[in-house]
Formats: sequence, structure tokens, C-alpha cells
Amino acid sequence: MNGQRRADIRIGALVDIVLKRDQRTGRLTRGHVKRILTGSATHPHGIKVMLREGDQVGRVQAILEESDE
Repeated sequence: MNGQRRADIRIGALVDIVLKRDQRTGRLTRGHVKRILTGSATHPHGIKVMLREGDQVGRVQAILEESDE
């Protein structure tokens, strides 16, 4: 599942994001969603989230595992 729809993303879900500094290379960072930062229902480049791991912020490229919370 891609990360363009806010409704698909849940707090605690395991996701791959691309950090701002990695947008050129497309390098992905994996982690669990701590906060959803994008307010709109959709975004063409992915919904912006903050990860629990290191409070890193980026846009969701893939949702790997739904949250159990």
C-alpha cells in the first residue's frame, strides 16, 4: 500500500519513509508512526509523518504493517 492517503496510515504502523535529505536518492527509512503531520486527506508525494525512532520526519512511501494499537 502506498502512503498517499491519510486514512490508510495509523499511529504505530510500520512504514518506509523518505526523509527530506534523501529525496534525491530515494533512500528509505523504516520505522513506526508516532504522529501524522499532513492535515489533508491525500498528498501526491506521500503523507508526512514523524517516526518513533529518533523523531525523524518524512513522507510515507510504503505501509508495511498495520498497527495493533
